[in-house]
Amino acid sequence: MSRSLGSLQVGPQGLGCMGMSEFYGAGDEQESIAVIHRALELGVTLIDTADMYGPHVNEELVGRALAGRSGYVLATKFGIVREGGGRSIRGDRAYVRSSVEGSLKRLGVETIDLYYLHRVPSDTPIEETVGAMAELVTEGKVRHLGLSEAGADTLRRAHAVHPITALQSEWSLWSRDIEAEIVPTARELGIGIVPYSPLGRGVLTGRFASPADFEEGDFRAVNPRFSGENLDANLKMVAELKALAAERGVTAGQLALAWVQHRGSDVVPIPGTKRIRYLEENVAAASLELSEADLAAVEAAVPASAVAGERYPDMSSIGR
Repeated sequence: MSRSLGSLQVGPQGLGCMGMSEFYGAGDEQESIAVIHRALELGVTLIDTADMYGPHVNEELVGRALAGRSGYVLATKFGIVREGGGRSIRGDRAYVRSSVEGSLKRLGVETIDLYYLHRVPSDTPIEETVGAMAELVTEGKVRHLGLSEAGADTLRRAHAVHPITALQSEWSLWSRDIEAEIVPTARELGIGIVPYSPLGRGVLTGRFASPADFEEGDFRAVNPRFSGENLDANLKMVAELKALAAERGVTAGQLALAWVQHRGSDVVPIPGTKRIRYLEENVAAASLELSEADLAAVEAAVPASAVAGERYPDMSSIGR
């Protein structure tokens, strides 16, 4: 069972590796490597990382985990620069080339299967960035190109320079803003869709009841959707989702993830985890069959219009 991201064939579900190194509390490298190995055993082929996770250390971890292995599709991202505690976005040709060399070295590979621009810069034309990325394809350093959190017009302009294989954007029951314009544009162009955070950064699993449940260093503690009255409102919807899941003999997370899996055969979500038990739970969701009535009930439990709070504290670089 496989799905198509443009001309790239992958398993129906990928694995997001970000949380193994940062943002969601402390990680354990050996356990994380075991998760990646178990994912490959379960038919998960798309392994996703980025140079800004850590920064850099997540690519190194993924490289160690995949060393000597085969049958995977390796995706990484560039474009978010972390310096002096701040962040900026770059897409100029020189940065594209220096970034790919760093990622190839850290990952321990000669070719990256899917190379994403992590965010769209405001000061560099997308034609320049994708043109530089296309050179990497010609040189054999990259096989396929992707964009992350790009708007519909940017997708069209990028695709006119070089075929874009995949768009990685947040898409879940509580993040549905790409559905109106961006998803139809991607499908018109034959671009596959890779939803990140398909479990709403974990809240849709029903495992969190308050900010106190987050480990030290977990960025959700300062995320608008996990704060104060926003979290209270959002957890009421999660309770509805948990009740629906219990009726069907599955977890809330599995039901939420199955909903994403049902968005289309060109959709390959990449739920992230650093625990084998959650990985196995997630993978099982890929085979859940939901009827139209089931899907309607799920959407009624978590109405997109009722979700409280922005996705990020700063949304200025999203959807350009």
